[in-house]
Amino acid sequence: MNQFVLCLVGAVLVLGFLFLVNAIKIVPEYQRLVVFRLGRVLSIPKGPGIVLLIPFIDRPKMVDLREQIREVPHQVSITKDNAPISIDFLWYFKVVEPTASVVAVGNFELSAAGMATTTLRSVIGGIALDEVLSQRENINTTLRAKLDEVTERWGVKVTNVEIREIIPPREVQEAMNRQMTAERIRRAVVTESTGTREAAINVAEGEKQSAILRAEGLKQSAILSAEGERQSQQLRAEGFSLALQKIFDTAKGIDQKTMTLQYFEALKSIGAGASTKFVFPLEFTSMIEKFVGGDKK
Repeated sequence: MNQFVLCLVGAVLVLGFLFLVNAIKIVPEYQRLVVFRLGRVLSIPKGPGIVLLIPFIDRPKMVDLREQIREVPHQVSITKDNAPISIDFLWYFKVVEPTASVVAVGNFELSAAGMATTTLRSVIGGIALDEVLSQRENINTTLRAKLDEVTERWGVKVTNVEIREIIPPREVQEAMNRQMTAERIRRAVVTESTGTREAAINVAEGEKQSAILRAEGLKQSAILSAEGERQSQQLRAEGFSLALQKIFDTAKGIDQKTMTLQYFEALKSIGAGASTKFVFPLEFTSMIEKFVGGDKK
């Protein structure tokens, strides 16, 4: 009897423990608990904190409210100009209505991934290859808007879409590589020509400045030379003027006899020469007569 009672008490305790385990749920701040009671969903999600459930009657479904990121692997899409292109992208989402994310769709992540693939092909199909390669941001915005339209009824908000890699066809890659090479060569040629032009300008400017400096130097040299010549001529003229003035002042005190003596000195110098014939001016004979006549007196 005692053993039966002990077994009964043990069974009650075990059942009570199981009841408490299934009845008490602790919900974190970033999660909500969608509860189905006898198959019907409760209108208000439970949490956060401690949530009491009725075991075997309530069936809980945990929903994460944090922003999630998922990767859509490479998908081959055909552009508007019939070029096959491989694209993969990331999409960010968060649950804004926990009940709708559970009731409105069986697996919203899988459904959204399939919708993202279909939407990507639809968007790429309306864009030419060049625009796909150059308008990545516009494609991201279009994808996000179209995905958000679909997932909104599931209680899910698509916050962002980012294309991670675009792989064009091989021939397009080769053409792009050739274009990049040609662009690099063009830039190198432009840079070299610009450098040559600037160097030529610098050389011409230097020669110009050098010519200006040489001309300025020659000008200053000519000015200084002319100034020196002018001063030299002025000094020589002043010397001649002073000499003439001195001669004139001296000549004022010379009388006729002194001039006659000077003529005699000149005659003496002439007589010392090798000449045998002498020509005397008429004035010389008149001066001698005056000199002789003066002596007679």
